[in-house]
Amino acid sequence: MEPITRRRALQLGALGALGAAAGGVGLSRTGLPWTNPSTWSSTSEGARVEAVPGGELLEPEVLRSQDGVLRVDLVAEARVTEVAGRRAQVLTYNGTLPGQTWQVRPGDRLEVRLRNELDTATNMHTHGLVVSPQGNGDNPFISIAPGESFDYRIDLPEDHPTGVFWYHPHRHGTVADQLFGGLYGAIIVTGDEVPVSRDRSLIVSDISLTTDGTIAPVSAQEVMMGREGDLVLVNGQHKPRLAARPGERERWRVINACTSRYLRLAQPGQDLELLGVDGGHEPAPRAVDEVLLAPGNRADLLVTMRNGTSELRTLGYDRGGMGMMGAGMSGPVTLATLAVTGQDTGTTRPVPERTADPDLRERPVDRRREIAFTMTMGGAMMGPGGMGEMMDLGFDGRAFAADRVDQQVAAGAVEEWTITNPTPMDHPFHLHVWPMQLIETDREPVLEPTWRDVVNVPTQGQVRVLVDFSRHPGRSVYHCHILDHEDAGMMATVETG
Repeated sequence: MEPITRRRALQLGALGALGAAAGGVGLSRTGLPWTNPSTWSSTSEGARVEAVPGGELLEPEVLRSQDGVLRVDLVAEARVTEVAGRRAQVLTYNGTLPGQTWQVRPGDRLEVRLRNELDTATNMHTHGLVVSPQGNGDNPFISIAPGESFDYRIDLPEDHPTGVFWYHPHRHGTVADQLFGGLYGAIIVTGDEVPVSRDRSLIVSDISLTTDGTIAPVSAQEVMMGREGDLVLVNGQHKPRLAARPGERERWRVINACTSRYLRLAQPGQDLELLGVDGGHEPAPRAVDEVLLAPGNRADLLVTMRNGTSELRTLGYDRGGMGMMGAGMSGPVTLATLAVTGQDTGTTRPVPERTADPDLRERPVDRRREIAFTMTMGGAMMGPGGMGEMMDLGFDGRAFAADRVDQQVAAGAVEEWTITNPTPMDHPFHLHVWPMQLIETDREPVLEPTWRDVVNVPTQGQVRVLVDFSRHPGRSVYHCHILDHEDAGMMATVETG
């Protein structure tokens, strides 16, 4: 295990730029694609796999904490499995796609021994958990070399928010490849039980496969726009089927584990209510027609079943474009099919009252900052009219450097950050370990306490957030959660203490 040095970060950035200049980027940094097994038929390079709809929805194995501790042996490795009806060579945690679901309670300890059986370095990020970024906590600067192991010890505070979170790699320079390859899993922090007939975890991801089952090569244009896979999966399945009875109420915990794809979730024909997004909670279940999830966001939903067959869909979202590189449309896709049949089960029980989320607007602001996404072409800020030979991505005109502190924050401070986006496409802003209270989006105030760890910043727009740095001193990062952009340098450091 070794930390990422500034020199190594710059080398990784140079590799990304070199790949773009060459006109295409493969996935060899994660050991993909592998040599094709001789038992598989030969196909032309880049041909895409024919999608076969999946069967009944399968859910990952659930590992639950016992006596306040959850111990996990986690192996990151390449495996042959089935995706969309074909054998495919993907990356897995403990041999499954997605990885196991971890269920813990506030105050628990999470002990994870991560063994790296990949061809390149990796690490682990417990996305959304409000925990220490230091040492063997949720430390993005850890680097676990191939063949090595690392022991994480992550302590959840007694008042940790309940909700749906997730884990995935965060080794700078390979994050997009490793997530796109299949490395992700859910974390559920329990303690806000709701009377339901079924509690489901739905992890939405995307991937592109060739007909011989290898990960399809990624072009320079896909990397610069943020790649979107040809196949959109739910729990590793293509268009799985769900079954329920009329009158039943289910709790769906949905994770957007896509590398770049935005999801506008809708389930026409069913009663949909929102319990929360990320670590934030609605004061009471709120009826919704759709929910927008940027990459990295999660939704906690109640679905009350009505008789009939309907589709869980993402309706499509225009996330902007970059001149000659084209548009970044996350198109409409059917995610799953829901069949509701049989005898009505009757009236559902009421949802218990929920504790209100805190409101930082009641506390004085110690400092205000402005942080800007930047995309430059040939040394000048990129505009909507075109592109040059070189693109630099970062914040405030600087690409990521692992040993530089970009924001130094006083211990115990409450700060107001204005995050601006002068670029021609949307960017999801993710801050590790310190959740953000959203108070304004595109100059419109957000009236209710609204907590997020990923906030979408629309093109030519801005958001304002409040951040409480009174806990978990240390050093971590914020970045664009279009993970190709993060790997290319759109990440920065923040230190408090």
